[in-house]
Amino acid sequence: MISKLPKWVESGAFILSFVAGYINSIGLLGFEHKAVSHLSGTATLLGINLINDTLASTFHILLILLSFLVGATLSGFLIRSSALKLGRHYDTALFLEAVLILISIPLLSKNNFIGHYVISAACGLQNALATSYSGAIIRTTHLTGIFTDLGILIGAKLRGEVFDKRKFFLFLLIISGFIFGGSSGAYFYYQFQFLSLFLPTLICVFIAFSYRIYSQKSVNCT
Repeated sequence: MISKLPKWVESGAFILSFVAGYINSIGLLGFEHKAVSHLSGTATLLGINLINDTLASTFHILLILLSFLVGATLSGFLIRSSALKLGRHYDTALFLEAVLILISIPLLSKNNFIGHYVISAACGLQNALATSYSGAIIRTTHLTGIFTDLGILIGAKLRGEVFDKRKFFLFLLIISGFIFGGSSGAYFYYQFQFLSLFLPTLICVFIAFSYRIYSQKSVNCT
């Protein structure tokens, strides 16, 4: 049950969904109008390009997909468990995400396609930070599953089942964080272009430090 999740989950989910929405809006505005925080649309584009026989574009999209996979693989290697628990290397993964975003900035500013792959890897790493635990699905880089789970939750309530208020609130936080991140990303992109990616870089570093300090204090108190 979601009641078993630690209390810091809601805050982390909102902030990370904000980061994902922020990056994705910049992707749609600046990375040849391609989403990078999730792969459904990108995989569809790959299928279309296979029919249209545009080799260069097909290869580029394939590398974006593989880069996301590499990022998720790095997260899986660092964290080694889907159970949310203090002491796991979330801070290391977040620092690495910050480094990847930082590396992408000069590359994207020079229209270097490698920047697309680096930022996609950053999103893959983030999305794998928290997968599933006690029946609660947490995804921060896309909303399809969140809206689906929200609909299931509402449907169960209409059927007369006990309503899980904490899960409902968590889903709303992720959705609002992603949308707010999208608005913020668009605003700052119009002002600063790819330099606007410094903000999610700083956010990842901040929450990584915050998590490390909180984790160390919690361990010392036990």
